[in-house]
Amino acid sequence: MPTLCSSFGLQVLLPEYLRERFVAAALSYITCSSEGELVCKENDCWCKCSPTFPECNCPDADIQAMEDSLLRIQDSWATHNRQFEESEEFQALLKRLPDDRFLNSTAISQFWAMDTSLQHRYQQLGAGLKVLFKKTHRILRRLFNLCKRCHRQPRFRLPKESSPRSLSYWWNRIQSLLYCGESTFPGTFLEQSHSCTCPYDQSSCQGPIPCALGEGPACAHCAPDNSTRCGSCNPGYVLAQGLCRPEVAESLENFLGLETDLQDLELKYLLQKQDSRIEVHSIFISNDMRLGSWFDPSWRKRMLLTLKSNKYKPGLVHVMLALSLQICLTKNSTLEPVMAIYVNPFGGSHSESWFMPVNEGSFPDWERTNVDAAAQCQNWTITLGNRWKTFFETVHVYLRSRIKSLDDSSNETIYYEPLEMTDPSKNLGYMKINTLQVFGYSLPFDPDAIRDLILQLDYPYTQGSQDSALLQLIELRDRVNQLSPPGKVRLDLFSCLLRHRLKLANNEVGRIQSSLRAFNSKLPNPVEYETGKLCS
Repeated sequence: MPTLCSSFGLQVLLPEYLRERFVAAALSYITCSSEGELVCKENDCWCKCSPTFPECNCPDADIQAMEDSLLRIQDSWATHNRQFEESEEFQALLKRLPDDRFLNSTAISQFWAMDTSLQHRYQQLGAGLKVLFKKTHRILRRLFNLCKRCHRQPRFRLPKESSPRSLSYWWNRIQSLLYCGESTFPGTFLEQSHSCTCPYDQSSCQGPIPCALGEGPACAHCAPDNSTRCGSCNPGYVLAQGLCRPEVAESLENFLGLETDLQDLELKYLLQKQDSRIEVHSIFISNDMRLGSWFDPSWRKRMLLTLKSNKYKPGLVHVMLALSLQICLTKNSTLEPVMAIYVNPFGGSHSESWFMPVNEGSFPDWERTNVDAAAQCQNWTITLGNRWKTFFETVHVYLRSRIKSLDDSSNETIYYEPLEMTDPSKNLGYMKINTLQVFGYSLPFDPDAIRDLILQLDYPYTQGSQDSALLQLIELRDRVNQLSPPGKVRLDLFSCLLRHRLKLANNEVGRIQSSLRAFNSKLPNPVEYETGKLCS
């Protein structure tokens, strides 16, 4: 068969009007294999097939070769993924993973991130698949060009993935190999339901799935004898029927009773009657005056009521509901009593007392009722009630006087401090205090039981008893601090209780408070509040 060049060389021997037809015939003969006529139009050429050869535009051999090549690429793609899964790096990671707890995808990703060899092997997989992907696109372009004027579509299947499988796929694949490999072919693990989807020809593929660890209601540790069961729970939870449920502190009644059945109206009635059943009997002490005796009130007088509980009442703590004084003034006296009250909750020095903010904000003011008009005696009572009730061990009362006068210009009452009177005839009157009483109630208190709770922080009796002790101490701390006096910040009355009623050292109190804060931060929905220091 003559070549294209030799055919074109013959055209010089032909007349000019035959040359173009000769070239076209030669191209059709060579390009279309004598099965059609070559047609070129708009930068595109094809064969116009003769009726005898309708498929002259379809090079079946070339198309089949390309389709076979695409099948081989698809097999090669699967081979790359299989080789990665069977690689030493991938299998080494599988062997290193712990089997005593469930591994979610996040946990597996952390192990994956620490394995540099596996990451390098994964990068190699990505590079190899990228080469295959480019080769696939190149063959596809050629295949579609060849099939452009065929009566049939090209037959091929592309790989399912157009890029390397994602990290999340491989993390799930690891879970499937760990938990769904109890058959010839592993199933697919479903993390949301902690179950396996098995191959259609496998009745079961799921193996034992360890318990899930985590914070809050999740397990802290799986059972050592059976990792599918929860063995222990996080702080604030207790294991019950295989589940971690919120732990509730046991009743505090054995340590400190904090409840009273008295309602506000009942309290008000009993206080108006000054019922002896709600009087807390205490010891009156003063170096400046005596009860029932007249005295010159020009200078400040100090008095206090104390209980000396550690000596006389070690099994009780005391709550103040009201404070009452009966004050008498001589006839025609222009003096007005002024009192500053300090409350010490559990003992200690006077500096460990808080000042009562009488008539400040919503805090109650003194109520005065006349007792004896002739002697000008009045009951001065400040009622705290259930809202402002507080612990007390000692009540300090500082009494001074001011002079009450009438302003002629404004017709209003004014007060000013009395001057020292050197002339007894100019004395502005005398004062007498008949009674000083605290009304409230006493609560049972067991310091030894609380010490036993504290001891369990370091030497727990049984597994879980330390958490139980911490819960009870937190509950006790919060309920004691609830009776803190008004202010922007609660006072830390609980530390005062530990310091003065349990006689604990400062460093021991600080250690206990730190343990409670650390444990409380791990509880579900922890409630933290700032406290101010009262006791040294």
